[in-house]
This record gives sequence, C-alpha cells and structure tokens, in this order.
Amino acid sequence: MEKSHKIDAHQHFWKYDSQKHAWIDDSMAVLKRDYLPEDLEPILKKNQIDGCVAVQADQSDAETRFLLELSRKHSFIKGVVGWVDLKAKDLEDQLGEYSKYSQIKGFRHVLQDEADPEFILGDDFFNGLGQLSKYGFTYDILVFPKQLDAAVKAVRKLPHQKFVLDHLAKPQIGRDDSGLWKKGIKDLAQNDNTYCKLSGMVTETKWKAWKYGDFVPYMDYILENFGSKRLMFGSDWPVCNLSGEYNEVLGIVNQYVTSLSETEQKAILGNNAIEFYQL
Repeated sequence: MEKSHKIDAHQHFWKYDSQKHAWIDDSMAVLKRDYLPEDLEPILKKNQIDGCVAVQADQSDAETRFLLELSRKHSFIKGVVGWVDLKAKDLEDQLGEYSKYSQIKGFRHVLQDEADPEFILGDDFFNGLGQLSKYGFTYDILVFPKQLDAAVKAVRKLPHQKFVLDHLAKPQIGRDDSGLWKKGIKDLAQNDNTYCKLSGMVTETKWKAWKYGDFVPYMDYILENFGSKRLMFGSDWPVCNLSGEYNEVLGIVNQYVTSLSETEQKAILGNNAIEFYQL
C-alpha cells in the first residue's frame, strides 16, 4: 500500500450464533445480529477510512478461515488477525499452512477470559507464542490490567515477536483505577516490539454516557509511554455500537491527535498499522 492511508486496525465480523457468541448477553442486544463487510464498507467510506484489519471474535480455526474468505472477497479488508491453537501439537504445520495466505497477518487469543492471570506464560501456550515470529506473524494481546504483569514477562522473553496491546488493556475509564494499569502500561511500553491500539475505550465506561474528556488522561498516558510511532487507531466495530457510533469513536482519536504533528497524526491513523501488520 502507498503511504498515508487511514486504517481501522481493529474490527470484527460475525454471523450471529447464540452459542458461538455466548459472550453477547442480553445487555448487548444490539450485537445479536450478523455484522458483515457489506455493513461496514459504507461506514468506512463515509468516514474516509481506506481499509481495516479484521480480528477474531471466536476461538476456532473456522473463524480464521471465515475471516480469510471475507478478506479475499472484499479488498478493503487489508489483513486478518485470526485464531490458532497455540498449544496444538501440529502448530508448526498449521502456521506453515497459514503463512501461504498473505491476508493473515497474525493471531489472538482471548486471554482476558482465562482464569489464570499467568495463562500466557504456561509452557505449551508460551512455546506456541514463540513460534509465530518464525513466520512473521504478529500477536494481539487482549488482557485486563491484572494480567498485564504476565504479558510484560512474555513480551520481554520474546524480543523478536511483534505484539500489539488491544483496547489499552481495558482500564476502568472514569472510575478509580488501582496503580496496576499504569505500572503495567509503563512496563509493557518499555519493549520496542510492542505497540498499542487506541481502541475499545467507549465500552470501558458508562455506555452512551461518556464525554471526550473522560478518555484524555488515558490517551495521554498511553502516548507518553508508547510514543506516536507505536500507536494505532481501532474502532472495535461493531462492539463499539454498545456505547457509541463509529464516527463518534473515530472522533475521539481524531480530536486527540489534532495537537500532534501531521506526521504523527498520519502514523496513528494509518501508517503505524500498515507498518506493524505489513498491509
């Protein structure tokens, strides 16, 4: 891709299935329907976003294949972050197979749902994580603040692996956070192989009752620690619909970056994602 495209580095697609998407409870009724490329494409066009990265929402190989198929049919889907069983005995074979598809950029596991805060450091899982860089795959870290310490340990042990933190590690925005989040972010950001997505913020506060200023201290802290070269915008569409429209979510980041240089703005709104995911 040419330089300076605007990229949404984090969104999802699904054909709604009440069992597969059991995490969507009754308070999330707006999400209980299909969300597919034909729903997102006009929204991206309206907001002048040139492309997106589709991220797994279900932990299955079928999910990765589903996203791959969508990316083949819709050129605005520039990359896929799928799921693979990092504990699988035949992981190397699976990664070798997936590496044949240029659309697949990396993988993610829903670490936030694991009861063990050190799940990422478990032998089998961590060994699997260590295989990804061999194939040039990235890894999205989805954790809560209490799991940041383990994520920091994993990242330090794998300096050649490219990582990106999803949703700022989900701090409780506007509520009194323990120092856990700040310490975890600071420690994680000291690793040059790790980026962070300015995504998922509107759902970590009172839904549809937030204001722009609620997010500024968190973005300030993220920018201070990661710097503008390791941040990227992500909408978390359609999950963001629980608390804000696409243009509102984009508006938070657009408004925030206005104080930065044009180069920094372009980096956060697209160029960093292009470089990180090799779009």
